[in-house]
Amino acid sequence: MMQRKILFTALLLLLCNAALTAQQLPPAFKCARLKYSGGGDWYNDASAVPNLMRYIREKVGILAPLKEETVEASSPAIFQYAFVFMTGHGNVKFTDAELENLRNYLKAGGFIYADDDYGMDKSFRREAKRLFAGTELVELPYSHPIYNGYYKFPNGLPKTHEHDKKPPQGFGLFYNNRLVLFYSYESNPSDGWADADVHKDPPEKRDEAFRIGTNIVLFAITN
Repeated sequence: MMQRKILFTALLLLLCNAALTAQQLPPAFKCARLKYSGGGDWYNDASAVPNLMRYIREKVGILAPLKEETVEASSPAIFQYAFVFMTGHGNVKFTDAELENLRNYLKAGGFIYADDDYGMDKSFRREAKRLFAGTELVELPYSHPIYNGYYKFPNGLPKTHEHDKKPPQGFGLFYNNRLVLFYSYESNPSDGWADADVHKDPPEKRDEAFRIGTNIVLFAITN
């Protein structure tokens, strides 16, 4: 009995030390989900981003943040985040003040990844045009670093979910020749990041989604 108590105490001390060490290591970067107005479900698939960050930790070894934070489009707190994610099924609408804040964030080196979860395409394209005068979304070639980073995607975005039987496309918004916003259409990788029982995607589809997500995040934090 005494020997068991000693072993249990030793194991408990090891676990406590491991937990303390993990708490002392700050994330290598910060990320947040964008809360926007207009009626779209910006909060959709709450497990998606934490699962992606966990995947990046395991596969790449970067201390990605394990808890998702939320930032409003008008908040000055957005400047804390190297990577901002947005998604949803419905309408996206930015006020002039929100657009100005997002514009300044992108100019300062920020990055937004928007994933159309089927239904936000029309409104998102409208709002994207308002970000930088005279600038529109352009389709990225398959040679772009997002498709040729940590993982290789020679045919561009993977098809995680079928929407309108259209090919998946990746669009970018540039400021001073720098990609500041990436938009995935008819692809929907973030559904593949959600917990397995949410959309019931097969393992190979989920892994494909995680891999392209990893490329997008790594591009964001290194550019």
